[in-house]
Amino acid sequence: MTETSWKTKKYLSSRLLLVYSVAASVGLAMALVSIAKLALFVFGLAILIWPHVTSSKLTHQTRLTLPLNTARAVLGVLLVFTLSLFWTTAETAESVGSVAKYGKLLTILILPMLLRSKQEIVNAIAVFVLGQFFLVLSSWMLFAGLPVPWATSRTASTEYAVFSTYLDQSIMSAVTAATCWHLRDSAPGRFGKLMALVIAVICVVNVLFVMSGRTGHLVMIVLLSLALTWQLKPRYRWAVLILPLLLLGTLSVVSPKVQKRLNMAKSEVQQFSIKEGANVMTGSSSGIRLHFWIRAVQSISESPVLGSGVGSWSNEYNRLETQQNPASFKIGERGNPHQEYLLWGVQLGIPGVLLLLTFLAAVFRDTLGADQASTRAAQSVLAALAVACFFNSPIYDALIGDFFCVALGLMLALVMHTSTSASGARANQT
Repeated sequence: MTETSWKTKKYLSSRLLLVYSVAASVGLAMALVSIAKLALFVFGLAILIWPHVTSSKLTHQTRLTLPLNTARAVLGVLLVFTLSLFWTTAETAESVGSVAKYGKLLTILILPMLLRSKQEIVNAIAVFVLGQFFLVLSSWMLFAGLPVPWATSRTASTEYAVFSTYLDQSIMSAVTAATCWHLRDSAPGRFGKLMALVIAVICVVNVLFVMSGRTGHLVMIVLLSLALTWQLKPRYRWAVLILPLLLLGTLSVVSPKVQKRLNMAKSEVQQFSIKEGANVMTGSSSGIRLHFWIRAVQSISESPVLGSGVGSWSNEYNRLETQQNPASFKIGERGNPHQEYLLWGVQLGIPGVLLLLTFLAAVFRDTLGADQASTRAAQSVLAALAVACFFNSPIYDALIGDFFCVALGLMLALVMHTSTSASGARANQT
């Protein structure tokens, strides 16, 4: 083996091992996610730079693939949040820590640059799906009363979440189901397509009949509606407007979990309106969210142009609460209002909400131009993120945020490759 071929093989194995480790870790224990993410940022960047700073010529393709619209949006987001350090009301440790939390968005850019062929991308997505499948199987084992010694969640025995919360896990499983369905024809192996369909069904049933996450239920309903709508002829695709309502109505009858959580949400909202002005921090999940959202809107109305700076939500909430009731409950550092759009609004004002929408729009633009399956898979992940942002802060939060960044990075890598391949094929025909 020549020196050049040895270096090329080492380069390939290091690069793919890093990607596969990150793809498998998301959704598992937070410690594993953190280690894999740190390795991606440190060694991934080193792997990308190495061929360009050495005199060695690798025989393997080293051209980088980068989703340009998403790259501009991510860098813009990080720049704006960093600039807001100059006017933030948060303490230095909290504000700098919050900027670092948004740094996970760079994962979306690094992964496509590390993957150089369709086979590599498909294998990485397969590893990603298998990691999530392990999570879902573990949830089913908990549901069946079987021992799951690796489960570390505080709600493992009651809500069947394995490592995180039932809220995070139900969203991740919904995204996994959509990924398997849309990319079933690309699944590797002789029985890859069948396996993808089986995983998709297992995930759907788990989310809708086992898990209790209301946001996960909603995300699954939206993704199922998109999948059904895309199967219709174009002139019938207006059905996407009514399919979610039909699915929600059906599930509220056939799924005890969905029915229970819907009734609970209705009751919690009614109780909140009755008890308005009381200390809701000891109350229901829906009541706390509504209370947070009201305070977030108040904060935005006071600083609509610049906001209160990165990491300022906890300070803003506590300040507004103290004005109403000096003895009210105070939240800790790096909290969030359980709504990503409002969180960006509190930190950056109305321009912050527009910045988040711009980021989502940029990712959407980069999903276009590829083959149908890749585009639909990528847009399903993006739709899940956009919906989840209405009820939680999935970008800011750990684990679920890493999950979405890895999922989007893998999907955009596939989209960029298939769109490039399609362009090359059209060029060869002309």
